[in-house]
Amino acid sequence: MSLQDFAATTRPDLGPPRLAALREQLAAEGLAGFLVPRADAHQGEYVAPCDERLAWLTGFTGSAGFAIALAHAAGVFIDGRYRLQAKAQIDTDHFTPVDWPDTAPGDWLRAQLPQGGVIGYDPWLHTRAALDKLAAALDGSGIALRPTDNLIDRIWTGRPPPPRAPAWPHPVEFAGESAADKRARLAAELRRDGQRAALITLPDSLCWLLNIRGGDVARTPVMHGFALLHDDGRVALFADPAKLDAATRAHLGDEVALHPPEALMSALRTQCGPVRVDRDSAPAAAGDALAEAGVEIAWGRDPCILPKARKNASELDGARAAHLRDGVAMVRFLAWLDARAADPAAALTEKDVIRALERFRRETGRLHDIAFETIAGAGPHGAVVHYRVTEQTNRPLAPGELLLVDSGGQYPDGTTDITRTIPIGAPDAQARAAFTRVLRGMIAMSRARWPKGLAGCHLDALARAPLWLAGQDYDHGTGHGVGAFLSVHEGPQRLSRTSETPLEEGMILSNEPGYYREGAFGIRIENLVTVIGALPLAGGDDREMLAFETLTHVPIDRRLIDAEALSGDERAWLNDYHAATRDKLAPLLDADARAWLDAATSPL
Repeated sequence: MSLQDFAATTRPDLGPPRLAALREQLAAEGLAGFLVPRADAHQGEYVAPCDERLAWLTGFTGSAGFAIALAHAAGVFIDGRYRLQAKAQIDTDHFTPVDWPDTAPGDWLRAQLPQGGVIGYDPWLHTRAALDKLAAALDGSGIALRPTDNLIDRIWTGRPPPPRAPAWPHPVEFAGESAADKRARLAAELRRDGQRAALITLPDSLCWLLNIRGGDVARTPVMHGFALLHDDGRVALFADPAKLDAATRAHLGDEVALHPPEALMSALRTQCGPVRVDRDSAPAAAGDALAEAGVEIAWGRDPCILPKARKNASELDGARAAHLRDGVAMVRFLAWLDARAADPAAALTEKDVIRALERFRRETGRLHDIAFETIAGAGPHGAVVHYRVTEQTNRPLAPGELLLVDSGGQYPDGTTDITRTIPIGAPDAQARAAFTRVLRGMIAMSRARWPKGLAGCHLDALARAPLWLAGQDYDHGTGHGVGAFLSVHEGPQRLSRTSETPLEEGMILSNEPGYYREGAFGIRIENLVTVIGALPLAGGDDREMLAFETLTHVPIDRRLIDAEALSGDERAWLNDYHAATRDKLAPLLDADARAWLDAATSPL
């Protein structure tokens, strides 16, 4: 299926009338334009159906991006992960895909509005950092920003209601630390910094702090709400009371006071400052309320962010157990896929692959949910980095093509995320060469040692170097942080060119280089890793070094590897990895799956 055919099956036909209705609102408000982010008031990556404003207006369903609607133009800003997807999903007669961050929104607005104008925005859906950056980019242009109520909400008939899924306690055996101890630890930090309270707005921070989980967002076990953590450890929680039953309220305890969400603004205005607010994640409306009431703001990072990222021993043990369980499901799936793909009568499709993999995960008996919508991209669909199959795009698996499967599980003791690329039949030399380069990059990251204090931006090139030598690259980060039965994408740690957060022991990240050839295939290999202290080496100095422990143990397809292109060290790493995978998983498998594993992990 060509990109044009894919677009014909996925583009909505509702964009133009919705855009026209939005433009009527612009005219009524005297605005030149309106910002439409893919964000909710909590600034989480994944949003509830009621907050899918970007998708409702444009048809684009990716997990990152935004639109700017003007009277004469509408730009949809998307990064390299989503360029093919955006072209397929949006009506390019009315919306223009804009490569971002190559083109910044300030530059685009200056070009589109040379005479200036007023751009409206909903202050609940934008952070202070993002607004200040845009305002600075527009300085001297005659273009101003003005807060307003949400113009999309005015015209969105049939908008879904806010989620009201029940929350539940997250056991301390998995959390590794009681909520009371977390509150006390973070309160001590506030006192040290001379702050009276901190505003918590991110759903995963809220759930981590209170040791609860919820169901307000599909596939991510979080509850929507806001909180004020005071310097004595008390918490004012602003959430829908219907989400918290008696057992969950008892778990929260007397030092957590429950209030309805609409009480947040009045509570902010009556605080005794300084109040810590994260300018990178809190909605601008919250900071505006504090400022208008004369409450001193201490701009600073969400106090939960780094403690949440540094997994404790219980969380790491849970992650290891979850990955073994998930590895068993993956091996059973891969053995099933090999047997079915070899049978011409099976006629497998992408949807068949997804259903089978999810079935094997459910059969572990411990799966809470999948971690995200499973990606199964056959042939050219694999080149769409975050491809999502539909009834219209469902593609049969064809001999000679590659199948890219990116998936994960949410287990009570950990979150998994794994990508494997599988040949259907005999792969060609071009695909094997590209796969081997990606593998060499993944191995380089897996073997990395680095001095303590370095960040993901210092390591990212390790995974890209083999591709760069061939004039190739990929348009996504090499790795993202991962939560502990929380978000599969967790900050602030990342392996990317832009990540300046130092890597610390206990952080979990993905290691997932790739290569994508439009119209032909996609390749990605992904394992999860955790940062550990590196053992000293003979001849080394006394500086503290860090390294990675690989958490994921699932075979990497040997049929796609050009063994002659691997160095001796690379081959040794792969053979050791496969031997460890076999040792860990074989006792947990039935005879047929164990036989498949033995063959799949035989030494190169």
